[in-house]
Amino acid sequence: MPALIAIGERFGSQIIQPDGSLDRAALRQIIFTDPDQKLWLESLLHPLIRDWIVERLQAATSAYVILESPLLFETDQHQLVDKTVLVDLPVELQIDRACARDGNQADQIQRIIDAQMPREEKLSRADIVLDNAQSLESLAARVTAVHQTLLSLAKSASASQEKNP
Repeated sequence: MPALIAIGERFGSQIIQPDGSLDRAALRQIIFTDPDQKLWLESLLHPLIRDWIVERLQAATSAYVILESPLLFETDQHQLVDKTVLVDLPVELQIDRACARDGNQADQIQRIIDAQMPREEKLSRADIVLDNAQSLESLAARVTAVHQTLLSLAKSASASQEKNP
């Protein structure tokens, strides 16, 4: 809530919808056309988001935890995880799917992609890559395979910790 108040003060009340929620589309339009505004927003949000993530990770009790973050590699969030899984697809498909999902224009989606780490660098940094360009029918099997890999890694790490507390 404090971040929403600060965002409203910075960008004006038009950025807040009548129900009190953030107009994300309007904010995207501002920050992806003005690098200074994007930097301001990141300096506000990234520390708050990191603190929230750390709290959730520390509270987790499952065999492993998934930290979903579009900026995992661009921020220091990658330091919070043992392994990284990249859900990947070619840029053209990213643009097509984002336009269909959000109703945004292709040029706006391209600006967002351009502001992120290049796909090739993400691919080189990922421990596991889940190809999201393949058929939806094969997705369940591929996700299950990644799940089994992560379970195995978690069991190995747990056994290692028990031997070497």
